[in-house]
Amino acid sequence: MTRTLISLSGAVLGAISPLFMRPPGRQVAALCYRENDGGKEVLMITSRRTGRWIIPKGWPIDGLGFPDAALYEAWEEAGVKRGRIAGAASGSYRYRKRLQNGAERPCLVDVYPVEVDSMAGTYPESTLRQRRWVARDEAANMVKEADLRQIIRAI
Repeated sequence: MTRTLISLSGAVLGAISPLFMRPPGRQVAALCYRENDGGKEVLMITSRRTGRWIIPKGWPIDGLGFPDAALYEAWEEAGVKRGRIAGAASGSYRYRKRLQNGAERPCLVDVYPVEVDSMAGTYPESTLRQRRWVARDEAANMVKEADLRQIIRAI
């Protein structure tokens, strides 16, 4: 009996351990900003589930490169009507995404700077999120991830 349990527990461990060693999920984010008299302002939005302040982000989209997918997220989640990618990715950060089933998945997020020209009043997620323009340092202090804080401060 003991030998059977040891064999069974070894088989179970062998079957589930790859789940914990998977590479992180890849996401893209838009660091939306605009110039004003006092410097750069960053567009912050709330997450749908917890209401904490974040930047628009999501999964890559088939048929779009990462920068264009980030620009699409800026439209869908924050209402960026006109904006342009202002260079290569500014960096990346890691976080743990809570899935609908309660499990967490590690994610690596590439952040693309988006210079915003105009905003829409209504957009796909306008009823699900709040948005707010804030000074760059305030935006950095609003996010949880240290690497994202550095990216925001460097924009």
